Formats: sequence, structure tokens, C-alpha cells
Amino acid sequence: MRNLPNDIDEPGASGPNQGALAPRCADAPAHDDLWPTPLNTGWRCVSTPPGACASPAALDAATRAEDWLDAAVPGTIASALRAAGKLDAAHPAPYSARDHWYRLTLTGHGMRRLRLHGLASIAEVWLDERLLLTSDSMFVAHDVEFELRGTATLALCFRTLDAALAARRTRARWRPRLVTPATLRNVRTTLLGRMPGWCPSLPAVGPWRPIELLADAPDALHSVDLSTSMQGDDGIVQVAVRFVHAHDDAPAAKLHCAQAQAALAWRDAHTLSGTLRVPGAERWWPHTHGAPTRHAITLQLTRDAVLHDIGLGEVGFRTIEVERGPDDAGFALRINGVPVFCRGACWTSADLATLTGTQEQLEHTFALVREAGMNMIRVGGTMVYESDAFYRLADTHGILVWQDFAFANFDYPTDAAFTTAVETEATQFLARTRRFAALAVLCGGSEADQQGAMFGLPPEMREQALFTQQLPAIVARERPDVPYVSNSPSGGTWPFSTRTGVTHYYGVSAYQRPLDDVRRSQVRFASECLAFANVPDDATLHDALGTIHAHDPRWKAAVPRDPGSGWDFDDVRDHYVRALFGIEPSQVRYEDPQRYLDLSRAVVAELMIDVFAEWRRAGSSCGGGLVWQLQDLRAGAGWGTIDALGRPKSAWHGLAQVLQPVQAVITDEGLNGLDIHLVNDGAHALAPQLELVCLRDGAVTVARGSRTVELAPRSVQRVSAADLLGRFFDLTHAYRFGPRAHDVTIATLRDPASGAIVSEAFHLPERRAHERHDLGIAVTPQRIESGWQLVIEAQRFARCVHIADAHYRARRDWFHLPPNRPVAIDLVPLEAGAPDVAPDGEVRAINATAPVFYR
Repeated sequence: MRNLPNDIDEPGASGPNQGALAPRCADAPAHDDLWPTPLNTGWRCVSTPPGACASPAALDAATRAEDWLDAAVPGTIASALRAAGKLDAAHPAPYSARDHWYRLTLTGHGMRRLRLHGLASIAEVWLDERLLLTSDSMFVAHDVEFELRGTATLALCFRTLDAALAARRTRARWRPRLVTPATLRNVRTTLLGRMPGWCPSLPAVGPWRPIELLADAPDALHSVDLSTSMQGDDGIVQVAVRFVHAHDDAPAAKLHCAQAQAALAWRDAHTLSGTLRVPGAERWWPHTHGAPTRHAITLQLTRDAVLHDIGLGEVGFRTIEVERGPDDAGFALRINGVPVFCRGACWTSADLATLTGTQEQLEHTFALVREAGMNMIRVGGTMVYESDAFYRLADTHGILVWQDFAFANFDYPTDAAFTTAVETEATQFLARTRRFAALAVLCGGSEADQQGAMFGLPPEMREQALFTQQLPAIVARERPDVPYVSNSPSGGTWPFSTRTGVTHYYGVSAYQRPLDDVRRSQVRFASECLAFANVPDDATLHDALGTIHAHDPRWKAAVPRDPGSGWDFDDVRDHYVRALFGIEPSQVRYEDPQRYLDLSRAVVAELMIDVFAEWRRAGSSCGGGLVWQLQDLRAGAGWGTIDALGRPKSAWHGLAQVLQPVQAVITDEGLNGLDIHLVNDGAHALAPQLELVCLRDGAVTVARGSRTVELAPRSVQRVSAADLLGRFFDLTHAYRFGPRAHDVTIATLRDPASGAIVSEAFHLPERRAHERHDLGIAVTPQRIESGWQLVIEAQRFARCVHIADAHYRARRDWFHLPPNRPVAIDLVPLEAGAPDVAPDGEVRAINATAPVFYR
């Protein structure tokens, strides 16, 4: 960061440790005259050859009126081009090689304080012909001050990175294949848009974070710094409120939270600070284990006997500890003293063009995260630090956030300028997010230690002080309530070893290992896992790609591939179709393309269930698993469990069947038969009815058992299926005394009062998918108060039931359906606000001879 002309001594320029630079709190009561005013409309942008315009004065001569585009701020050049209909995301022009200018007319008189929350990436800020600021990091916020005398033009210039990338720096110890070019290690910008094989080439350029004018009212807020901690059962709030203007009258001030209050003291004429104790504070929990309770914070100023209440937002109270296990080699979280199995996915971006997405997009995605039973999202080092809205939604929904700092793969510079930039970036981020209870793990970065290890370097030669000294020191100072991990993965001589510390587990998936590798690997915590080319549903393939053919070039362009590999993640998924279903994918793709797509979707759903069932079982060494990735960055068969249009894929539906707070899972224990593992993450004991049934020919009951089970709060228990039956039955077909006696085993947990199914798990002793039958499926659309639902019933066990509708997606999909048990499935319109039309589609199952149509 460089603030002109005299670095941090320039009046009005921000210093590197400015503190909490949060935009206006969306969860605070409205005080429009106190909070910063966003400058988000009226901007126009234009692109010029690099270096063509040294200052704004040259723009009019170098450009034509028709070259200028309307631009939303926050936003990027990519989002401005997209809004103008000039962006081909699949084949974007190399716009990062040009300079880009934004400008806005300001009118008024007097001093103004401007806050710029993020400029990507080498940027200049001008007022008319006066250069106010230069910045060389997209992850740093700045304040500048200037005087308006009528009308002036605020101009932002984003210079091409070419010169910075060509500059000679210290030689790196390794050069990763992931990113192009390798000299990006020297520039503080996101790697999104610069990873071939991962995502479209849409580099971040532009004012991607809000630009605001600080308010000018007497009590206008400059910054609010809130942090919480626990002392016993009491919640502690620490606050520092800085005002734009000096308060020489020093009005009396109090802080209010949850029926408690405390007086604040004036640290100086601009700053109030103090501590508030909330006796017996109700705690914040991840939603799987309790309520994500938040408490409103109100600042009360008393001036001339008049009370002025200022809402400062909400906070949560919780504690987080790391459990290493008896061998001190594991990794698991304890929230409020309770062990929490963390499950979820790795975040990419709500919108690659804007890098932020809209509030509606974020709310939609967080709702899907919670609905699937996920309780953690990881923001990786290849991404960006997300918006306040993101962390606020995580708080609201009870979703833990594993946050990497924005470093990945590289051997980073160690010079003073880079180290100073890191100090500013990390300090500002932690100050901005200090109020959020959801922030659960802070991690130095992604795969940097792994890269050095895979190049053959021993630990002492690949260590980076950035991760082992600088960042942990900043975290200890700014967020001592959040555990720090040096890298993802890390732990052991091989940082990617699965049985020590934090790993990236791709044994099942990229490395094409058999399912029993999940137990053999003894995973302690998988901060990445289970990467597949997840096929969207037919509606998305048609709406987004205009094709449902797997041999179309547009299909392959969207399939992820690790740079330099001779295979892609279609090949990985096809391997498991072959290994689990016994079907040659190339043959079925040629003969029956629709069945190929359905088998491709079904196998991923089943793998998600199998792996997480192993990790959630009683006695598992695993403290959590985060799927790679949550959402796609472009249309097609990407890694995401949610597609580029925001619709869940089969992988999401598989996860939703195995990640719920009250869950039954089944593990195959070979000669010991089947074990049923019953999970109760909640705070209250349960006494459901456990039923076990084995079916032959998908309809005939050949074994049955049941009993009431006592599920203690926050517990996992194992029930032997043999004990439940009370007699010998070859549940796994391991003894093979004659032909296999059954097709499927079903374990069902029921609420004893209502008979409603709480959870259900399935085991197939033979997983090949060759046999297909007339299952007697009947489908009836029904009108309900909230819209439409389908009632589906089958006469024989239906495997991986899928609903394909022209206008709707199924809230529950890719599920197994026991015989003679009708199930009602709610339908959600594919497009928000779409006209209310009748359902029109088909129901398919991978063991059915034909689909069943309804309309």
C-alpha cells in the first residue's frame, strides 16, 4: 500500500492498522445520517491501452463517448461488460492487459472523507488532476480526505498488472502449476480467474468492494470495533466506537446488550471504549447443535438530558477449542465445550464477475447450505475475503466459517514491502470481521506447504515465516478466540498425510481408491475432499449450456482438470460408475446418453453418503469433512454441489441425506454384518423407534427387527444389526452360504408419537446397476398452499429416484424409495417469480425400466 504523498502521515490518508472499516451494519437500526453513504450509482468506466492516459485529463482525448459504459460499484470490469452485453465469459477478451478508468461526478462544498473498501488490484484515486492515493493490494481498504469546492470528478484508474508481473523479485523455491503466471506470488490479488482448468479467465479488475462517503452529522460514525468472549457463563463485549467529529462535550455513553448495560469512557475526543458483561449469556451455536443466538448491541448517548440510541448490530457469544486427540495428531473442534463434527463444502464465489454476488444470491446459497445439514464453509486461499454480508449470514444461519488468508501454493516473498502489506491486509480483515461468531478457524493459506513437500523439500527447507510466525502473531493479537492452522493441509512430515492434522482427502475421488480406503486412511479432518465433475440436472444443462450431450465441446470445456494432468474429473466419476455400478460408462454414454447422465449423478450421490457415513460413525477418527466445492463458477459438470444457476445437484442431495443433526447411517462391517450408527447432535435426549427391514426382489420382507433406542444429547451410538434381528442373517452377503437372500437393508428412525420418519439409511449388498424392473411407480401432482408437490409411490424398492420437471426442481431428490410407502416431495420453481404453472415432467430411478410421466 502506498498513500501519497507522505505515506500514513498524509492528512486524511489511512494508516496500515486503521481498524474496523466495516460498511454500514445491515443488521443495525437505520441511522442514515450516521453511517457512511455508498457511492454505488452514477459511475461510468472505460478501457484504454496500458499507459495511454497518465491522468484523467487525457481520457476525453483518448476515448469516444460510446466507449464509456455504465458501471455498478461495487463491481468489476467483467461485471460492467456483462451488464452491457459485451462479455463472453467462456472466451473473454484479455481485458486484464489494459488500463481501466472509472469516474463519478461529485458536487458540494467542504471537507469529504472517502472510504474505499477494496480496489483490484494496482489502482490510483484522483480528484480532478490531484492524485489522492495509490494502492497495490486488492485486499486493503483506504480512507482519503479532500475538500470539495462545487463540482469535481472522482476518477479511479486500474493499471494493468503486466509491469508488476514482469518485475524481478527474489527467486522462488518452487513454481506451482496451478496459477498462470507464477509471478502472481508477488502481487496481492486473488487467484480467481487465473487458474486454467478451474474457472473462466475473468481476473479481478475494478472497485470490487464498496466506496463510501463518511457521514457528516455530529454523531457520524467513523468505525465500530466489537469483539466478544466468554468468562464462565457470562458474555463479555468489548467495544471501541470512533466518531468522525470530535466530541468535546464528552456526552455520557452506555452500551446495552441483552438486558445488561455498562458505561463507556472517552478515550479521546473521537473515541468511546469500554467493556460490558452479560450475565448468563445465551450462546451462539452452529445450527446443527443449537440456536445461533445473536444479541443486539445499542450505544446510548445522553446529551442535554436527551437519550440518543444508535444500533451497532448484533453479536454472538461462543467458545472454540481444538481437540488434538490422545496422540496429539488429530484435529476437531469443540464449540462451547461440545465436540462438533464439521461438515460442509469449500466456497468459491456467489458470482465470479462481481466477486461478491447479490444479497439474494448469498441468502439463497446459505439457505441451501443449512438445508443440506452443512455447518461449515471454507473460504480457501485461492478465493477472496468475503463481504460483511457473507459473514453476517453465516452468523444468522449458524454456519461455521473456516477462513484461509488469501495465500495459496506459492513460495511468497519475504521483503519488507510484502511483509508490511500482509500486516495491513490481515489486520484489517480480522478487525472488520471481529464481531462475527461464525469465524471458527483461521488458516495461513492453501497448499503452500504441500507444494514444497511434493517438490521433495524437507520441512525445514519449505517453511515460510509468513505462515509460521507473522500470521499467527496477528491472529493472536486480533482474534485470540479463533484457532489458527498454518496451512491447509498441514501436519506430519507429509503435510497431506491423511492420519495427521488437516488433510485434503482425495483417495475416494481423484486418486480413484476403493471405498474401503476411507477407513484405511484414518482421516482426522478433511478441509477438502470428494472432488467430482458433478453433472447438473437436465434443466440446467439445457438452460445454461443449450445442450445435454456429454460429447459436446461445451461440456468438456467446463469439466475441471488439474493443470498438466492427462485426465479430468469426468474420468474420475466414470471410474466409480464402472467400479460401483459395474457398467462401462463409455458404452452406456454411446447407447443411452440419458442413462449415462443419470448414472453419473447417482454414483456421486451414493459416494457422498458412503464417505460421510464412515466419517460420522461411532469410533471414527474424523473431526470433519468439507467437499470441494460448494458452487460452480460456470455452467457445466463442475466440482460444485450447487450448479451455476444456484440449483442443487445430485451431490448436494446425497449430502442432505447424510449430514442432518439427527441421522442414521449404515456401515458394512463384512463378517460382522452391518452396524447402524445413530447420531444426535442436538441438546435434548431422544427416544425414537429403530426399525430394520431386509427386502428380496425389492418388495418381499425376509428379515425384520425393531426396538426403541435412547439417544443421549450430543452423542453417537452403534447398534449391531445382528443384535437388532436377534438371529443370523447374512446382511452383507459375506458368508455366501448360497444365493444372496436380499437386495436392500433399510434402517429407519421414527418419532414414536407421530410415526414420522426422522432419518433413514440404506445398504445394498450388491451395488451393480444392471438389473432394471417395472417398479410400479405412481406419481400424483397435488396443489398445496405453498405451491405444488408430488406424491410418489412404488411397489418395489426404487433406487436413486430422480424428478425431472420442466418448471420445478424437487426439494428432495436422488433418494431411495421403499415399497408401498407414499412420499410427498415439495416442488420449488426453477426461476424465482416464475408464473405458477402445473408440474410437467417425469420420475426416473436407475433400477426402473422406464420413466413415469406426469402432468
